[in-house]
This record gives sequence, structure tokens and C-alpha cells, in this order.
Amino acid sequence: MRYPASRLPQVGTTIFTQMSQLASDHQAINLSQGFPDFEGPQVLLDRVGEYIKKGMNQYAPMTGVEPLRLAIADKIQRCYGRKVCPQAEVTVTSGATEAIFAAIAATVRPGDEVIVFDPAYDSYEPAILLNGGVAKHIQLDSYDFSINWDAVREAITASTRMIILNSPHNPSGATLSVEDVAALEALVENTDILILADEVYEHILFDGRHHLSLHRYEALAERSFIVSSFGKTYHITGWKIGYCVAPAALSVEFRKVHQFLTFSTSTPMQYALADYLNLDKDHDQALGEFYQAKRDRFNTAMQDSRFQFTPSQGTYFQLMDYSNISDINDVEFVHWLVKEVGVAAIPLSVFYQKAPPELRWVRFCFAKRDETLDQALERLIKA
Repeated sequence: MRYPASRLPQVGTTIFTQMSQLASDHQAINLSQGFPDFEGPQVLLDRVGEYIKKGMNQYAPMTGVEPLRLAIADKIQRCYGRKVCPQAEVTVTSGATEAIFAAIAATVRPGDEVIVFDPAYDSYEPAILLNGGVAKHIQLDSYDFSINWDAVREAITASTRMIILNSPHNPSGATLSVEDVAALEALVENTDILILADEVYEHILFDGRHHLSLHRYEALAERSFIVSSFGKTYHITGWKIGYCVAPAALSVEFRKVHQFLTFSTSTPMQYALADYLNLDKDHDQALGEFYQAKRDRFNTAMQDSRFQFTPSQGTYFQLMDYSNISDINDVEFVHWLVKEVGVAAIPLSVFYQKAPPELRWVRFCFAKRDETLDQALERLIKA
């Protein structure tokens, strides 16, 4: 028989999977894929077992268990001063990636254009393409990864349905400024353009910065899907639990898709998260300091290497310029790095539709135990 042509012919196994496998094959230290090598809070982990024993093992409500949605609404008001309706505007999802897909599938129709900023997280464009949309890529500044709002203005047409923003930004670690938010507000005013705000690293900012969540700006929040991740905040990426906050009318459409993607998310884990959000309301506020110590540990040691860098503003990633080490392209470089140096990283070019030819950046994840970082640093300094 003849099989149908691929709907994603340009998509293969992700670079994250490839590099993690290479790291395993070569017994290298894996600073490529973005996950911690330490556990989440013990109280949170223990609560899951308690709820399993209590029999909370069947399907959760499609929108999420009520205690968790209430805790999320409380957290948003506490962190950002915005009151949201836990019943009509908060939806628990099986990870942030599912929330991103559901938001795009709910609103992007064939021919609709979605503005994406490169370098961009790799799930955005496939979700756009699978739903018949057109991804319009705008490159961030190649030095500080800031947004050129004049370029955005020129890219907007009558077909523009959505703008996808990610701050703190993966992979660069850049963050939005007050001027960025003002420019965005002016740009979408009196339009029907929607915003998908990927805010999964919302609590991981450094050097006294504050997260400019779109929750803080009512004119933007009323047209936005705002996506967050428990995995990033509580060091439990394998649980794959996130949530999306959107106005009631948008949430209705979002949930129509969500119910046929995953329907619901792990019940005992939701109850455990609800308890922990209420038990430890300071965890998210201390997260920036926790990860800044790891960033600084990594960067201080890397000053003795041939890599060059500007300290990350947020996330748990650090970009490094390797142009003093080699002039090969970044994909070749990360293969060399894992095989010859024994450390796995991610090439920056994979986050672009069309990467600048002079690109010599790789991304390291510093969400690791100190001993893991120290072992990796010992190797990288010799590169």
C-alpha cells in the first residue's frame, strides 16, 4: 500500500533526544536537555503517595481538580495582582507543550499567520503547521536577543492571528522589558490579534529582575493564553503538568481541544500540587536566587575557559560562544564536545528557521547538582 505523505516532512527526532542519547552513549555529562538532576520538594513527593493510598486514582475533571485550580488562581493574584476565575479561566494540562498545542489548535485556522521569534522553542512551528497556519519568523537581535518591534509591525497583515512570546526566553535567557510590553500593547490595540505567552520560566529570573507576566497587563491578558509549568517551578519535569489561563471565551475553545488531546492529567499529582501550593507559598519567590547561585557557579568557572558569554537573565540555560575554540558549525561542535570533551550541549541553530551563518553559540543547562556542574566545568575549562 502507499502510505500518506508526512504532514511534518522536515521534522525528525528532536536534537534534545539525540544529544541525550549521545551523552549516554559516550558517558558524557548531560547539560543539553533541560531537566534537573535533583528531586523536587520531599513534602510534594510524599503527598502523591498519600493521595494514591487515599484512592485518588481515577480520571480527574477535564479542567483540573478544583483545589488545584483554586490554588493557581490564588497564586496568580499573589504574584501578579490579577484576579482570575478558577472555574472559567484556569485549565490544568498535561504539560506546557500540550497547552501550547491546544491554544494554537483552538484558534489558528488554515491560512492564519502566527508570528514566532527566532530562536524559538521547537514545538511552536509544528503546532502551527499541523493546524494549517503559517509561521512567520522574525529573528531576535543576534547579540542581546531583543525584539525589533518595527520588524513585527511590518510583519503584521490582515491574516495575522497570533503572536507567540516566550519570556524568560528559551534558549537565550533574555527577558521582556517594560518598553517591550508597551510596544506590544500599542501594536495589538484595536486588532483581533491573540497572544500566546509561554511563561514556563516565570519564577527563574536573576539580578533583581521581576517577571513582566502578561497577567500584570489587563489589556494584554484579555487577548492571551498564558501558559505556565509546574515542572519547571518544582523540579518535576517528568510529571508533565502545566496550566493555561485565558479569558472565559478563549478557555471554552481551548478546552474543546484539550478534552480530545489528553482529557485530564494525573489525579494524585494534581492534589499533591494543590496542597504544596498552599503549604509553601514562598517556593516560587526563592527560585530565582536558587538558580542564580547555579548560574554564577557555572559562569564564574567558565571565565577560565575559552568560551565567551553574557550572563543569562533568566531560565536555567546559559548560552556560550565557542568561536575562540573552533570555527566549525554548532551542530558539528556539539558532537565534538560530547565525544572529545565529555559534555553534552545543544546547538543554537536548531532553534531557527534559518540560522545566521556566523552563529557560534551552544546552550548549556545548569539545573544540575553542584557536583554535576563541577565535573562538567572541569572538562569544559580544558576545551
